[in-house]
Amino acid sequence: MRDAQPSQTALMAAASRAAHLVVDGEPHLFRDTLAATLLGGQAGELIGYHRAHGDHVVLSGTRAQVTARAAYTERLLGDRFEQYVVLGAGLDTFALRRAPGGPPSRVIEVDHPATQRWKRELMTAAGLASPDGLVFAPVDFESGDLMAALRAAGLDPERPALVSWLGVAMYLTEEAIAATLAVLGRLPRGSELVMEYALPPGLRDERGAEYASFALAAAADRGEPWLSFFTPDDLSALLKQHGLEVVEHVRQAGCVDPGRWRRQDALRPADLCRLTRAIATG
Repeated sequence: MRDAQPSQTALMAAASRAAHLVVDGEPHLFRDTLAATLLGGQAGELIGYHRAHGDHVVLSGTRAQVTARAAYTERLLGDRFEQYVVLGAGLDTFALRRAPGGPPSRVIEVDHPATQRWKRELMTAAGLASPDGLVFAPVDFESGDLMAALRAAGLDPERPALVSWLGVAMYLTEEAIAATLAVLGRLPRGSELVMEYALPPGLRDERGAEYASFALAAAADRGEPWLSFFTPDDLSALLKQHGLEVVEHVRQAGCVDPGRWRRQDALRPADLCRLTRAIATG
């Protein structure tokens, strides 16, 4: 991220969630019904780009990536957690979509201060009020104090939380990732983490490699290069080192019911990034 500028990756992810409902046919992998509203005046142009070029591996691949990971993560929430922490929230709309008074009772969105200011400006412009229970916690993952920010946001240290960390780790140094995991490992026993991570070249499938050949260079050009890659075994070891026990590693294809991948459009799963689900054991 360039200083004092919001994340372009967050913009592209929100546009892809919005475009999924317009460009891709049924069955939809995930329904983000407020992404287009939050994008406001930019929505038409961004969705239009997907309409015109949506079969390209980067655009179709991004739509598959952001919707599949969201579907997997939000399915875990259910009514088991009263606290939901969204690390690198970007333009996530869960807190805006959840039923008033419904679980979880507190949603803490953690992101770079510039991105959070931008999101709040977009919410105001779109007439989207900040719902009860939503708290913004501005943090720079490379240099900020995550635990202090969570405490200031009202995280209850006695109750388990679900933490999502999607579309972020690949943009951070391994030192910043380890520092974040050290904080998450101190959360109450039974807290869960869903983390997306990028695979090294040798583990990518053909579609993942094709996607990477375009996307990684584009990310670097906009000032947000991919910095970290993990094998499942290496990430499992790092998580365990910080008090987090892996439950599963999930390919994109496994994030939703297999029937949702039997499609007539351009949406296909790729093995470039995976999700890991881990439980705090401390």
